[in-house]
Formats: sequence, C-alpha cells, structure tokens
Amino acid sequence: MSSRYGNRNGRRGRFDVAGASYDEAPSSRMRGGRSFRHPEHSSYDQMVRVVFLALALILVGVCGKLIYLQVVESKSLSAKASAQRTNEITIHAKRGTIYDRNGNVLAMSKECKTIYCNPKEVNDPAKAAEILADELGGSATDYVDKLMGDTSFSYVKRQVDTDVANAVKKKLEKKKIKGIYYLDDMKRVYPYGAVGGQVLGIVGTDGKGLSGLELYYNDILSGTDGEMLLETGSGGTPIAGGNSQVVKKAKNGTDIVISIDIDIQKVAESTITQGVSTYKADSGSVMVTDPKTGEVLAACSTPLFNITDTSTIADGALNLKPVSSSYEPGSIFKVLTAAIGIEDGLMTPDSTYTVPGKVKVGSDLVGDDDGRTQTMQMSLREILRRSSNAGMATVAQDVIGEERFANGIAKFKIGTKTGIDYPGEVKGIVKQLNEYDGASLGSMSFGQSLAIPLDQMVKAIGSIANDGKIVTPHFLVSKAGKKVTWKSEGRSVSKKTADQVTDMMRTVVTEGTAQAAQVKGYDVAGKTGTGEQADESGGYAKNKYVSSLIGFANADDPDVLVYVGLNGTPYLATSSAAPLFSTIMSEALSDMGVSPDAG
Repeated sequence: MSSRYGNRNGRRGRFDVAGASYDEAPSSRMRGGRSFRHPEHSSYDQMVRVVFLALALILVGVCGKLIYLQVVESKSLSAKASAQRTNEITIHAKRGTIYDRNGNVLAMSKECKTIYCNPKEVNDPAKAAEILADELGGSATDYVDKLMGDTSFSYVKRQVDTDVANAVKKKLEKKKIKGIYYLDDMKRVYPYGAVGGQVLGIVGTDGKGLSGLELYYNDILSGTDGEMLLETGSGGTPIAGGNSQVVKKAKNGTDIVISIDIDIQKVAESTITQGVSTYKADSGSVMVTDPKTGEVLAACSTPLFNITDTSTIADGALNLKPVSSSYEPGSIFKVLTAAIGIEDGLMTPDSTYTVPGKVKVGSDLVGDDDGRTQTMQMSLREILRRSSNAGMATVAQDVIGEERFANGIAKFKIGTKTGIDYPGEVKGIVKQLNEYDGASLGSMSFGQSLAIPLDQMVKAIGSIANDGKIVTPHFLVSKAGKKVTWKSEGRSVSKKTADQVTDMMRTVVTEGTAQAAQVKGYDVAGKTGTGEQADESGGYAKNKYVSSLIGFANADDPDVLVYVGLNGTPYLATSSAAPLFSTIMSEALSDMGVSPDAG
C-alpha cells in the first residue's frame, strides 16, 4: 500500500519518502510558507538536548572537583601522600652507663651501625654475601636470602661495630656493589665481659631492658628515643637509600652507680660454679652484702650466662634465685628462733634444756643429723653449735609457743618481700598463726614447713649483724651523681639480743658445724643450714638438701655478710657450703679493706 508519505514497508524507514533522506522533507511540503515536522522528530530533538545538558553538567562537576582538590585540599592531600611515602623509625637514645661501687664501668652504650639493604638494588648478591661473611662472620649463605628477597628493605645485621661496618662499606664500594646501606645505632658493651651479667641483665635490640637491673631501672637508664622519617614504598616498607629526616632528637639516659664490687662478684661466680660441680648440686646461689647499709656487694646463681653472647641462655639463667625462688631454709633459721626466745626474755645463751634423742613434732619424730639417740642436757648455745633439730624444736614448743614465734618471725620480715630492687622477687610461703597445725611450730623452728627466697634470710640475719636494725638489701647507690637514700625498716630485736645471738654464732664457727667457714685472722660469726628438699610426691627427697651457710665478719662490727647455698646437693653444709663461704668471705673482706680482728 502506498500513500503520499511513502511506502511503510520500504527499506528506508518507517516513513520513507522516495528520493529524500530521513530528515529531509520534499520540496512540495515546503510550499505554503510553513514547515511541517512529524511529532516523532520533535521527541528526538528533545532527547538530544537532554543528553547534551547532562554531559555539560558532568563536565562542570568534574572541573569543579579538580579545582577544589587543587586549591582547597591541596595541602591535606600532600600531607597524606607524604605520610604514605614515609615510615617512622626509632632513633635509640644512648643508654645510661652502669658503674660499680668503685667507679668501674660495668655496662655502657657505644655508637654502632645497623646494616640494611634494598634487595631490588643489590647488583651482585653473591659477591656481596662473600664480603659480608668475611667481615661479619658466618657463611655467605647466611646473607644471600636477605640480599635477594622480594622487598625494598631487609636488615643485613644489626648493631655492628662502626669500624667493622666501615670495612664492609669500603670493600663493597671497591667491588661497585650497590644497594647496601647503614643506619646509626647503639649497642651495649661490657668491659668486664660476662662477669655480673645476671645482676646487670640484658638489653634488647630495641634498646629496652629485658632482665636484671637493666629492666628494673629501665626508665632511668633508657632516656627518650628520637624519631626519624624514612621514605617507604607502596607497601610501607622503608626504601633503602631513600630520603630520611630526623624529626625528634634522642635524649640520653641517666648514669647509675650500683653497690656491686666487680672483684667480689667475679670470685662469687667462679666459686659457686665450681662448688656446684664439686658437690654435685642442681644449682647454687651467693649473696654478699654490707649488713650496715644493705648494699649488695655480689649476687649470683647458677646457671650463669654470658652477657656478651646471648644467643644461648639456659633455663633459669636470667633469674637470681635468692630473689626469685623459694626454698626451705633449714638450720640457718635456728638463729631467728633463738633470737625470738632471748628477745622475749624467755632464755639466755646459757639456758639449759633436756633434749631427748627424738622429739615429737606433730605426728613425726624429729632427731639430729648426728644420729644421737640418748637424752642430753643442752644449753641454747650448744643447740646452735651442734645444730640440733630436736633441741630447737624442744625450745620452740615448750618455751616460746606459737604466738610469740609467729610475732617474732614477722618482726624479722619473714614471709614479706624484702623490697630489693631486682625484678621477680617472690614472697615465699609462710603460714600465718591461724594456719598453724600441730607440727607447724616445731618444724618451722629449725627451718622446715616454710619456703622463702633466701634474700629474706640475708635481710633477717643482716639485722642481727646490724645491732637489730633492719635495712633493705639493694643495688642502687646513686643516679645522675646523686646518692639514693634507703630508709631503715625498724628493728627485729634489741642490740643486747643481737649481741648475744652473734656470740653464739661465733661459737658455731670456732667450735661447731661451721668450722670450715673460718677465715684466718678474722672473727667470723655464722650458721650452717641443711634443709631437706620436697619431691614430687609431697614428701622429702632422699639425699637432696639445700646446704647453706650464712655469716658475717668481723663479728663485733661487721662490714661483710655472705650467704652461700647449694640446692639439691647430697652433701651437708658442714662439708660443702662452709668452705665455699670461706673463699668468698676472704675475698670480700680483702676487697672491702676490712682489717683482721685485733683480738
């Protein structure tokens, strides 16, 4: 069908006109002075105008956003971009120096270098690894992975001596090897090597104390670290060789002086190490103090460790056992029981008691180490001289009583932390009066049925040496050149009682179980202890003792107190701890300038 408007079914469109394009009208339609437009043509034009308008609005929006970002947000975006390209690293402050009581440097910080690399820049990893192995130690294979990793930053070795780092740098430059760089760093050095390492403690690669006095006084020693910005890659890792900027300078730490005498410390460590081997002990401990001030002159326990090489540290080596471990003190505790009885006016050193071969303590029968079976008359002095368990249990149960005993050991601060300035101190396990059972008083009187860190005995016996005045055992003497004051903690007993107990302890050394503890020319007061050790079944292990000796010299006006303990030894204190005590006491008296007893 056809019409004046054309064939509807033709190929030129729905309203095609022969000889005309889609949007071109025939001339006959123009006659009459007014054009004709089909309604669908008008709709199409309107759609085109909408599209152009939308595009125009989008273009205006984009331009506006660009102007806003470039003008208004430029500083903020720049800062964000900068932050994404930098990484903050720590500049370690120079840690304070630790001196011994005589001004000897025990630990100090030394400038060094940390070597790092950008593996993507290292042009000859194999040769670089050979040079690093030659100068830093180890084998070339130890460094290859670090030099070839898929990263822009890798530590090669931290805290390298400056002269060694310079030698590395020189050799690498000679071989034209690129991609290896250097950071300023600090490391801890020890002029006396491994001596005193347990007391001093170790410092981590981050410059923070991890054990010992380095940990306890970290806030004083560490100072304030600084900050540096390093250019980083897209993943946030520093770009080796990139730009860097110090934004905060490091503030050095404070120097401290501690009470340790490095010469006494050296002898204490070597003596106890040899003693553990000789007397087949599980471990051993030493603490040497000035009983008048509480200053610790030496302290150690095995196993020791080499502070200059911390790659291998045995279990327990970072702990100081007289502070961190509890043991039954054994017969050294008899000194306190005797002091309590004298202080309460219940007895004198010459008071005499009938002591059977065995005494009932709770449901057990307690006897003496010498195997005595007969009943004897013993003075309090004789009970201490012989170290009679039966004798001391008799005195405690028949004369002193539970309440006086509990109050007395509390005055000696037994069962209370000493307050020593060393990390990890434990309180121990000491029954309160309301916890006593039928065996508590008798067994505690000679050092069983309680477990304490032996620094509590150092503090308690130290008060006997110091005329009854209690002082806190401590290491810190001064910081930043200013002396540190440690307050007195009152009295355990009167001077009169302390003098009487001291005289009995003198008898123990001259005539009793501690004769091997004598130091030629000096007046030594002491007491042996052989405490049984608990086993896993809850009873006591056979032939496993804490053999110890504690004493001071010169007895009338002491400047040195020594505690020596062997843990898990089959030997009694008389033949093991006593000779070790003598060796350490002799060194301490000499180093402290104590003259032999004039009497």
